[in-house]
Amino acid sequence: MVWVEAAVAVAFVAVYVGMGLGRWPGLAIDRTGVGLVGAVFVFAVGALDGGGVLRAVNFPVLAVLFALMVLSAQVEACGFFAWCGRRLAGAEVSPPLLLGLVVGVTGGLAALLTNDVVVWALVPVVLQGVRARGLDARPFVIAIACAANAGSAATLIGNPQNLLIAHVGGLTFWTFVAACGVPAVAAVALTWGVAVLVWRGRWHAPAGEAPADTPLDRRRGAKALIAGAALIAVFSLPVDHAPWALAVAAALLLNRRLGTQRMLGMVDWHLLLLFTCLFVVTGALVESGLLDRALPGIAQGVTHAPAALLLSLVGSNAIGNVPLVTAILGLAPGLGEEALVRLAAFSTLSGNLLVVGSMANIIAVERARDAGVAVGFLEYARVGVPVTVLSLAAAYIWLM
Repeated sequence: MVWVEAAVAVAFVAVYVGMGLGRWPGLAIDRTGVGLVGAVFVFAVGALDGGGVLRAVNFPVLAVLFALMVLSAQVEACGFFAWCGRRLAGAEVSPPLLLGLVVGVTGGLAALLTNDVVVWALVPVVLQGVRARGLDARPFVIAIACAANAGSAATLIGNPQNLLIAHVGGLTFWTFVAACGVPAVAAVALTWGVAVLVWRGRWHAPAGEAPADTPLDRRRGAKALIAGAALIAVFSLPVDHAPWALAVAAALLLNRRLGTQRMLGMVDWHLLLLFTCLFVVTGALVESGLLDRALPGIAQGVTHAPAALLLSLVGSNAIGNVPLVTAILGLAPGLGEEALVRLAAFSTLSGNLLVVGSMANIIAVERARDAGVAVGFLEYARVGVPVTVLSLAAAYIWLM
């Protein structure tokens, strides 16, 4: 029906405008709420029935993302992030070298534990530690966000969009690392270099209170390490990843001291719901038939490297890299491995351009604000823009 097709088109545009703005103007609703309302709307108007909704939702991707969140919860519960942040902030080195340590560790952790989780956990403790040393916390907050995005580009479990791309393309862990590892390392190094140049001569600020010393639970840490190694092994084999990833998560929940409520309380249910809703809205648009003529052009554009780079740069900073990748994969199915790898690298590295480019950036700025450190839009851009331009250039040269 024509009116149903029109309603789906309006819903799709409204949802992705909300993704770009972070909300709908005049309403106290965030991106997850926008996606939920859009998904309910397309179901209510009959664009998708119950079976259509189930077909649209990529349950294996959600299952693997959930498993990674449970692993991250185990790492957080053992006190590793707090321990790591304190050790970094307490290193007896110059401010530029300290920033280099923070950037390197953040990038490495983001490649294995997803960028959003690493940023959420590290920013407060690193921020408090560097302030206790009389250093300006702003360059460290910005560098953590940029390094987390850059490092997450290296692996298929580094961020949600890579996970989705790898699932669609059937990519294995080491195949992905071989393709994206070098540009990711280059982007981490560029983050440090640019931040040092931008903040040279302006490192110091009034000293604050030192962070409390929290012990590291080595037994829980060992369990997290074993689980992480098991997940990498799963993603290195040509098997169905979702059931095995869920098995690892279930094993982590079998715990005598760490309660299930606490573990599941650290899972980002809002992000899982957002993914689900975006699958439904995009699936409704595809099912409506409105894009039958446009699909070949979209697919051809994404397979062309310059167009994919430009689309990633604009789209990631307009609606966010996760919604962008979800939409592209829904509207242009059947992309080849090379196109998917480029999309993963370009969309992730493009997220460093502005604060709104990725959830990791937003989390970093909001966590810093909660601790009394304001990072302005332009302050972030002075580091984010050159880091993005240079890292995208490096990725383009490498991947071509």
